[in-house]
Amino acid sequence: MKKYFARMRSKERRPARKTMSKILWSTLGAFVSIYLLSLFSQYFSPQDGFFLLGSFGASAVLIYGAPDAAFSQPRNLLGGHVLSALISVFLVKFFGDSLEIELLCALSVSLSVLIMHFTLTMHPPGGATALIYIIGSEEIRSIGWFYPITPIAAGALIMLLVALIINNLSSNSKRHYPLYWY
Repeated sequence: MKKYFARMRSKERRPARKTMSKILWSTLGAFVSIYLLSLFSQYFSPQDGFFLLGSFGASAVLIYGAPDAAFSQPRNLLGGHVLSALISVFLVKFFGDSLEIELLCALSVSLSVLIMHFTLTMHPPGGATALIYIIGSEEIRSIGWFYPITPIAAGALIMLLVALIINNLSSNSKRHYPLYWY
């Protein structure tokens, strides 16, 4: 048991704070993308803020705050969200009436992790995207197979376009996005 808890000790020191320039670019990117999603949502779905999903807030943290991370690359952003959305819709359509909600929640996230691993599209907010559909209202569930397209793919594409612009505006040659597309 002592050995087990010894594995939980720190192995390294925490990283230093990012430079003010990186912090400001990250802040600007997050602001612009969420603001555009808000405007898009107001225009296309004024009554329910349809395009403002919590998982997009988490994606903003990744693609602007850690644009070099594998989780932040376009393949991961788009694939992680869309595949997770497809899994959740599949589960509800085929097992929604026969499985309890707790089991659907667990299956949606765990199968999303599985498919993201296999497709090399790991994007942690994808787990939230899957969960949002499972626990969502009847209005969200009524979207059915369109959920992966809109709001998910459309919202992720808006975020990607903003990330391409904002993350490459900096004169810092180290702030380059993306590191890879495929």
